[in-house]
Amino acid sequence: MEHFSFIVEDSFGMRLDQYLCSRLPELSRARIQALIKNGSILAQETVCKAKTPVERGMRISVQIPDPVRAETLPQDLPIDVLYEDEHIIVLNKQSGMVVHPAAGNPDGTLVNALLHHCGHLSAIGGVQRPGIVHRLDKDTSGCIVVAKNDRAHASLCSQFAGRNAKKLYLAVTQGCLREPEGTVFTNIGRHPVNRMKMAVVNPGSGKPAITDYRLLHYDISTDSSLVLCTLHTGRTHQIRVHMLHLGHPLIGDVIYSSHPARQKAKPGRLMLHAWFLSFDHPADSARRMRFFAPIPPEFTPWLDAVGGEAALTPYTS
Repeated sequence: MEHFSFIVEDSFGMRLDQYLCSRLPELSRARIQALIKNGSILAQETVCKAKTPVERGMRISVQIPDPVRAETLPQDLPIDVLYEDEHIIVLNKQSGMVVHPAAGNPDGTLVNALLHHCGHLSAIGGVQRPGIVHRLDKDTSGCIVVAKNDRAHASLCSQFAGRNAKKLYLAVTQGCLREPEGTVFTNIGRHPVNRMKMAVVNPGSGKPAITDYRLLHYDISTDSSLVLCTLHTGRTHQIRVHMLHLGHPLIGDVIYSSHPARQKAKPGRLMLHAWFLSFDHPADSARRMRFFAPIPPEFTPWLDAVGGEAALTPYTS
């Protein structure tokens, strides 16, 4: 455990967490707030809060615990790396791979693979979700960015929360959407009966969820539509719930489609792919990063009908 203390020489008139960010640049603000919350940072030898005002002459003591060995073990599993540097790694997650360990999936996850590949990840997500900034459902494929250090994690979380990151998904839905484009703005929370599912809930419950959608192609032979979705929030199962809310569940969705066996198109997977992701590099905000995850072959019949992937690139601007 690392111990040190110092005395505030000037009164900065700011919160304790803000002040410590300037004194301890190697720690993210989220990490500092966590240390304050668990009592590892004291002001005048007293447990304090992140919003405690800094005053001249105040003695601040800091204890940084040694890293806790993660219970999640590294595993040599195949991953598709789109980009990697010392701060982040961007991957094309395969359908069927769980992102992080949880009940029923103790290993064999993307996190297990990343711990083997990278050796270390950001600690903000805890021992089961190291580096995880955003998630994809098990059966959703496509772009996902993971933070290697706490500073990158904090920056990416801020960008996702502030809607600076752009996320475009390709989905194939049952039926033909009534409107060629639109926005679904609802609250999403746990289903009142089936706790394994999410649902649109009344205002005041759940969390706000916003999805823009655009109908790209309707295939009459399979009664299915290729839809481009832009996520402005990141709620669990958001696109799946919003498309169901419009009356058009995703093809291959055995959870939210009431009669998946009756769907004419049977690609053998959930037809949802995180195709495009962009954000500012966490170590250089002037550097905009843009990534495309190769579109899986199951989407080919619908993709060919719109002129291929090149026809979709105008939507990434």
